[in-house]
Amino acid sequence: MDAMPEPDAPPGSPTAPGDDPGPSGLPSTVDATSLLVLRAIADHGSITAAASALGFSQPALSQQVRRAEARAGTPLVERTGRGIRLTPAGRVLARHGAAVATALEAARGELADLRGLRSGRVRLTAFPSASPTLVPAFMAGMAERHPGVRVSFVEAEPPEAVAAVREDRADLALTFSYPGDRSDPHRASARGLEVATIGGDAMHVVLPARHPLAEHEVVDLAGLASEPWIAGCPRCRGHLLELCDAAGFAPRIAVETDNFVAVEEMVASGLGVAVLPGLAVQSAGTRAGVAVRRTANADRRTLHLVTARGGLGVPAVAVAAELLAGLVARRDEGSRARNIEGDA
Repeated sequence: MDAMPEPDAPPGSPTAPGDDPGPSGLPSTVDATSLLVLRAIADHGSITAAASALGFSQPALSQQVRRAEARAGTPLVERTGRGIRLTPAGRVLARHGAAVATALEAARGELADLRGLRSGRVRLTAFPSASPTLVPAFMAGMAERHPGVRVSFVEAEPPEAVAAVREDRADLALTFSYPGDRSDPHRASARGLEVATIGGDAMHVVLPARHPLAEHEVVDLAGLASEPWIAGCPRCRGHLLELCDAAGFAPRIAVETDNFVAVEEMVASGLGVAVLPGLAVQSAGTRAGVAVRRTANADRRTLHLVTARGGLGVPAVAVAAELLAGLVARRDEGSRARNIEGDA
C-alpha cells in the first residue's frame, strides 16, 4: 500500500520558506521533476508504480511529492481507500508534465542524433486500413535503417489517434480526413499539435462483377441510387452520405461493418454495393466476384501525420515521419500513374 505523503509546510502556508510566488501566484520553485513525478502518478495510479517507472525509490518519490506540495501550498495527492489519487491541483500540474516529458525527450533525441541514432523510441498509431499496408513496410524500414530505435504500434481511428498524441501515449499518428467532414479531428481537437498533410487515398466503388456498371472503368454513384449499400465506420458512413447526396440521392443502407473483407464478401454475395478507400481495398484484396472501380468525381481522402508540437525535434520521430511520408507519397504516385494508364 502506498504511504500517503505528509506536507512539509504547516496547513494554510501558501508556500514553503523561501518559495516566493511569481506574478501568476505559482511558486517559482515548482520544478520539472515535480511535474514529471505527478504525471507518472497519474499514468500509473500509485506511488510505488510511479517510482518504479521513474527509477526512484518509493521513499525518494514520496519525499519529492511532499516537497512539491510544500512549494505549491496545496495538497497534490489524496488517499482513496488503499491507494492515492491526484487532487485537482495535482492533475493541473500533471498535465504540464506531458509537455516537460516531450521537451526532455527532444533533448535526449538531439544527443542520440549526435550518436548516430543508436537509441530512441517511436510510438506510432494509425488507422485500421494502414495496419496491413503501410505499417509493416514502415516498421521493417525502421528496423533496417535504425535498428537501435525501438518502434511500437497501436491501431486507432483518427480521433483516438490524435488524442493519443495529445496525451503523450503516441509520438506519431497516421490519420485521415474527408473533405467537408464536420467532425474532422484535425481541427479543434488537434489545436496545439503539428498536423502535416502527406498524401491522399483514392476512393473506389465496390460492386458485384456481374453488375452492368462493372463494365466501366469509372462509375457515377448516381447509377447506383437504387442499390442497397454497405456502410463502414461512422465517419466513413458520413462521407458516403455526403457523396450520395452530391449525386442526388439518399443511399438505402442495408449493412454496416468496419470489416473490409466482410464488405467485399457481402458485395460478392449480391447484398449491396460500397465505397472503400484504396488502402482498405488493398488490405482486403480483391475477392472473386467483385469489381473495384474509380468514382466519377475522383473522390479522395487526405492522409496526415500528427505529432506533438516540437515532436519532430526528436530525431527518432523525425526519421520515422520522413520514412512514413515517403511510403505514402510513393504509393500515392503509383496509384495516380495506374489511373492515368487506365484512362489511356
